[in-house]
Amino acid sequence: MSPNGPYAIWRTSRVSRLVGHIALAAACLLAPVAAMAASPAALEPYPMRPLRMIVASSAGTASDYFARVIGDQLGSLYRQQVVIDNRPGAGGLIGNTLISRATPDGHTLAMVGVTRVISELLREDPPYSAVNDVVGVAHVATITNVLAASPALPVRTVGALIAYARARPGELNYASVGIGSSSHMAAELFARSAGLLVVHVPYRSLTDAFVEMHLGRVHYSLFTVPAALPFLGDGKLRALAVTTLVRSAALPDVPTMAEAGLPEASFENWSGIVAPAGTPRRIVEQLNGDIVHILRARGVREQFARQGAEPMVDSTPEGFMRLMRKEYLRYQRVIREAHIVAQ
Repeated sequence: MSPNGPYAIWRTSRVSRLVGHIALAAACLLAPVAAMAASPAALEPYPMRPLRMIVASSAGTASDYFARVIGDQLGSLYRQQVVIDNRPGAGGLIGNTLISRATPDGHTLAMVGVTRVISELLREDPPYSAVNDVVGVAHVATITNVLAASPALPVRTVGALIAYARARPGELNYASVGIGSSSHMAAELFARSAGLLVVHVPYRSLTDAFVEMHLGRVHYSLFTVPAALPFLGDGKLRALAVTTLVRSAALPDVPTMAEAGLPEASFENWSGIVAPAGTPRRIVEQLNGDIVHILRARGVREQFARQGAEPMVDSTPEGFMRLMRKEYLRYQRVIREAHIVAQ
């Protein structure tokens, strides 16, 4: 038979098909390997090394406390050290900028609060975006603020303070620990909701502010419950209302702003953990699950309660991002309408 006859043609075609099938099978087998080689992070366990937790405030603050409690628990769980990196200064600008520029591999996190949103909004050209540069990991806790009045004022209720202040426009003042602080924002919301014309007096320290209130030179404040409790217990100050939607366990007899007829003055001093934008979803979900598990532990709940904080035991990454976006829009409006600027 001719070497170029029909049999030779059939044999060549069959060999070609076999080679094609073998090549296709090899490609299918090697595709996952190639994909994993192209994305080595997909194979790596997490975490691979110590974690860094940035806190944009000094040691001893609520955010610092929460970071250390969560950090200790995560360190034990992951068998990796969690280093707390305090970066105070510039109203939180330093620490908040660091987390926005960190490598998105899950090894750098930050404990942030409402000041992350406010610090950006107070500046014309901020170095970071409060909600676009990060992904939410978990809403960790909420602390309520308390409206406390100086004993020099003849008022014992929110309604009485409002009436007293309205009758003296521009004569009353309130204390804070700085422009853009949570105590400033809570007081601004209260004044705007009640229609008050009052003067803001920022102080460098809580002690200075409380001394001035006790002496009657400052008329009221809206500091956090843990900060105010030592001065409320012995009657140096009068607690008129708390700012959260439910009463504080530390001050069960003190009504909420909503109960006092001012739901618009409700204010939550929230804290939560974020990671740089672009952090792999699987890492965010793992961190969220582990942090929520930590927050549900009885010992951790007790630690938070001693700080006047409510642990957020059902937090999700999406829920925390919604909160930050909502707060951004709320304070954007307040800061613009009140003409508040950083100094």
